[in-house]
Amino acid sequence: MSDELTARWQQQRLGDGTITEADDALVLGIGGTDTTGYADAEINDYLHVGRRGFAWRPPLRMVLRARASHPAARPDIPASGQPCLRGTAGFGFWNAPFMVAKRSARLPEAVWFLYTSPPTELGLVPQMPGNGWKAQVVHAQRWGAVAAAVPTLGALAWARLSQHQQPAARWIQRVSGAQEAMLTADIAAWHTYRLDWLPDEATFFVDDVAVATAPHPPRGPLGFVAWLDNQYVVVTATGAFRSGILQTEAQSLTVAEIRITPLG
Repeated sequence: MSDELTARWQQQRLGDGTITEADDALVLGIGGTDTTGYADAEINDYLHVGRRGFAWRPPLRMVLRARASHPAARPDIPASGQPCLRGTAGFGFWNAPFMVAKRSARLPEAVWFLYTSPPTELGLVPQMPGNGWKAQVVHAQRWGAVAAAVPTLGALAWARLSQHQQPAARWIQRVSGAQEAMLTADIAAWHTYRLDWLPDEATFFVDDVAVATAPHPPRGPLGFVAWLDNQYVVVTATGAFRSGILQTEAQSLTVAEIRITPLG
């Protein structure tokens, strides 16, 4: 990992979160000691800066190697009945929209590799699973999202009454600007993940094979983050919204060889 990038990173440990070094890699760990509270282990480059401190805009390339201690949850088996990674994890770029203590609230923006386990259910893209290992783009901070806000509220109200979700799901995608692709790579095995983030297109690679392309991604600036935590979030087209904490055994996300370089 480059010294320039390492100098930018801040380490955040909440609850029983830990960050250790092993074989030139960072091991982000949670679980095993406190099973009642929120746990988070992450590195980022925006923890102590305001919104103007976000460093990254396209065109750029992010490359890193990573593996988790547990496999991704299987959708056909309840997460409580399988030895899977529980909570959320990932790496890439976002605008940390909920850290209002550091900056004013914003709609979410992200270009990243994202893992979520059940019971998380993020219904951002119609016909896509609400959890799992994904390449994801979210681009809600744009004029099109503002214009779609009122029709979306109406569609959500109708979905809640009728339980007919598809119209509301389409409006949620319009507001969020979300684009997703499921990843088949084993999250528990070493893989090289690459993101080419250009002004008009973001392309995701696993082991140099393109696995997803998303037009019209955010243009930044965004901050870099790699994390593992034990939370879940439910947002559905019928208006359900809740979040909570999952009890986990000891688990980890190991990241190595992180490089972020300009393109063009």
